[in-house]
Amino acid sequence: MPRANDAEFEGGTLDAPTDTGALLAQRYGRTPHARARDRLLLILGGLAVGVIVVAWVFWAGLDGQRAAVEVTNTSYTINAADRSIEVRWNLSAPPGSATSCIVQALNANFTIVGWKVVDIPPSTAHIRTLTKHIRLAQPADTGLAYRCWLT
Repeated sequence: MPRANDAEFEGGTLDAPTDTGALLAQRYGRTPHARARDRLLLILGGLAVGVIVVAWVFWAGLDGQRAAVEVTNTSYTINAADRSIEVRWNLSAPPGSATSCIVQALNANFTIVGWKVVDIPPSTAHIRTLTKHIRLAQPADTGLAYRCWLT
């Protein structure tokens, strides 16, 4: 196809080229339909992220205060004659809540040489001092209340 010169354009014998921006947009996918689709996807993605954030906030913090159970080991007494240990600890739990604790004895290598799950009935006191005797499979170096939970 022969090229047009400036005189042909100025004289009006040739039509001005169509909007090249519109042609390029149509060719490479920037049509109004594609823009509407992109906008819809962004809105739906934003809504999905918003729902996830709200669900996480509710799950993590607004679903109510959970009762805290804390255990503080106070002392232990090893009785080598009958291969037992007496462990004493303080339990902080909500009044009226039954709890359970794992009490264990460890040797010098931190191997468990005796343990017992202790079921503690509900009480009106928030903090209680508890004691438990545990039989040992081997000589122990320490004893502790390992973990407590509400039952």
